[in-house]
Amino acid sequence: MPRNIRAGEFAELRAFASVAEARSFRRAASELGLDPSTLSHAVRALEDRLGTRLLHRTTRSVAPTEAGARLLGRLSPALSSLESALENALAPGGMPSGTVRLVAPRLAIRTLIAPIIDSLARNYPHVTLDVTTDEQPGDIVRAGFDLAIKLGETIERDMVSVPLMPRFTTAVVGSPGYFEDHLPPITPHDLARHRCIGCHSGPGGSLYRWEFEKDGVAVVMDVTGSLSTDDPDLMLSAALAGTGLWHGVEELARQAIADGRLIRVLADWSPSYPGFHLCYASGVALAPATRAVVDALKANARNA
Repeated sequence: MPRNIRAGEFAELRAFASVAEARSFRRAASELGLDPSTLSHAVRALEDRLGTRLLHRTTRSVAPTEAGARLLGRLSPALSSLESALENALAPGGMPSGTVRLVAPRLAIRTLIAPIIDSLARNYPHVTLDVTTDEQPGDIVRAGFDLAIKLGETIERDMVSVPLMPRFTTAVVGSPGYFEDHLPPITPHDLARHRCIGCHSGPGGSLYRWEFEKDGVAVVMDVTGSLSTDDPDLMLSAALAGTGLWHGVEELARQAIADGRLIRVLADWSPSYPGFHLCYASGVALAPATRAVVDALKANARNA
């Protein structure tokens, strides 16, 4: 009895077919918009799974083995049929139709997804965007998501990755009223004497440890205070009210810093991190509805 093919195996089959038809990892990667090493990894995983070599590889050429040629002969028509079905998955009038499941951290939802909701609904009325919040999205294929937005440092090798924003910088801020009663910290170690607003964003909802770096020296601080939460709006509101110091992405506090409602400290200790990337499984043609969401996010990133 034949078993079901997992999504990861389908990506490996698509990668193999692309390389075998192009007779080149580099040409296939260019056509698919992927890195050649990603295709090489996928094909190697498929060969390991099947227990046989599918491609002859030299420094100058790539060609299917006898087993590879047999597989390609059966695989190419099936992939062509599937891609045609995806292209025809449109609502009456040729408009993309269907539900697109996307998972992302709250910050990405606020800064990247919220700005496209209205235009997406107007331009693609038959597409439903189903958004789930997860501060650390995992295996999106296994979880049944079509797309994910992740930090650049957390992306798996077998995923297509599209940058949506540049690196972002962290900031520590407090209200003028708070600093009337507390001396501003000069080094991260001074935070031990301050009330700090805790953020539940670590593994299992644990408190995030505040990270700093200056001149190659890294410092990680466990902070305490009268409030801890996983809600970024509540954290920032508490900081504005003088509850304690807030540590987060500078962009969220930029306007409040500019108009004097918050004062930034430890700026010389605040590191930057890779920005958000849009991710989806490699080697699989995107359904028209999913492609519409991808294009909308990319256009918004270009115009930001």
